[in-house]
Amino acid sequence: MDYSQFFNMIPEAGLMAILVIVFLADLFLKGEKKHATLSMLTCVLLVAQVVLCFTAQPAEAFAGLYTATAAAQVMKVILTAGAFIVVVMAQSWIEREDVLRKEGEFYELIISTLLGMYMMISSGHFLMFFLGLEMASVPMACLVAFDKYKKESAEGAAKFVLTATFSSGVMLYGISFLYGACGTLYFDDMAAKISASPLTIMGLVFFFSGLGFKISLVPFHFWTADTYQGAPTAVTGYLSVVSKGAAAFALMTILLKVFGPMVEYYETLMYIVIVLTITIANLFALRQTELKRFMAFSSISQAGYIMLAAVGNETMGLTALMYYVLIYVAANMAVFTVINVVETRGNGNTEMSVFDGFYTTNPKLSFLLTLALFSLAGIPPFAGMFCKFFVFMAAAQQGTNIAYAVVFLALVNTVPSLYYYLKIVKCMYINNTDTPLPTFQSDCATRTALALCTVGVLLFGVCSCVYGWLVAATSAM
Repeated sequence: MDYSQFFNMIPEAGLMAILVIVFLADLFLKGEKKHATLSMLTCVLLVAQVVLCFTAQPAEAFAGLYTATAAAQVMKVILTAGAFIVVVMAQSWIEREDVLRKEGEFYELIISTLLGMYMMISSGHFLMFFLGLEMASVPMACLVAFDKYKKESAEGAAKFVLTATFSSGVMLYGISFLYGACGTLYFDDMAAKISASPLTIMGLVFFFSGLGFKISLVPFHFWTADTYQGAPTAVTGYLSVVSKGAAAFALMTILLKVFGPMVEYYETLMYIVIVLTITIANLFALRQTELKRFMAFSSISQAGYIMLAAVGNETMGLTALMYYVLIYVAANMAVFTVINVVETRGNGNTEMSVFDGFYTTNPKLSFLLTLALFSLAGIPPFAGMFCKFFVFMAAAQQGTNIAYAVVFLALVNTVPSLYYYLKIVKCMYINNTDTPLPTFQSDCATRTALALCTVGVLLFGVCSCVYGWLVAATSAM
């Protein structure tokens, strides 16, 4: 084996080095300064990883098993930035006595899942893709169960493990059909041989179903609300944006690379799933009173909008998908950062009623949460409006009646989403209570995470250079 090929996998090698460094630091650091040193070290290394991914060039290794396109390298930047925000916003939770002794394990699991996502989106072979998916899923189950003595956390982790196992089995079954029909697992070779036979259609359906569980598309979404509610808030944020973004990107690239000759088959399937996902998630979100369950159904709806880009023009659709994930990371992580700090200060309560009168005692946090919710709802001039616009435009480029109908239904569904996002704003600014949350000072890590997310919400939509960067990456594929 030519081990020099590992130098073509610079982002993965860098992340592996970070994992080893954090592990050794956790092993040897002792004393009162361990928490500050370990957290600072992890944050600095993740920032360095963002820079490393930003400068990485398209590469190939191991006879095409690993194929990192320019778009994949850009996606790694977005995912790593999301992981960095998760680590920063989690500090107020990590400082709890029962969590502090497991701080190293938390960082190592985050980095391990990120490495699996890297491999998943840089694969050129179904076996490599499946290994990357499992590398991302197994540590994620550990993260969901991090508060293992809480009933909700254990229940959420059990449902996540069971559905992840089932979905992986379904996906592997579909991949075996594709291998039987084409005689290869390489994406490029399969694309040259694939045809719309009953075997490949079944393989496509099973593969899509398996990955649909990871993205929480309807009807594969039933695990999401319980898992999001049971997991620690920082993990819920990570699961909702970083993990979902990686899976959505991988699904779109495989649909384009492998199933291009069968586009008329998977487009119809996608249209049905997208409309069901957005509509059903919105209807269930209207009924929620617990914030993490509410954000679970919000994330299911957002997954439908993300996948709307997958049925659009190839270059425009992939650009719109990456742009949507970038904006979604900023807006959603801002919401979860506020939920995390309120949960920490409010004795673990995440009911929506906790935010009654929140503006009277914590006006700054209320204002930042409002900005993030407006962005998620797609209200101009925030970045969420621009990412929805580009997704709709990419889908409408198909020029077919069914594409126009799906875009119209997606637009109609923004109306109930406005209502349920504004319910939280109403709680903060209008609802009165005799016992609002007390005024509290956020820690430095929380303020840093909120500042980064707010900058993204306000500037990513109006800075054309951001979208131009994504266009350049997808055009180079």
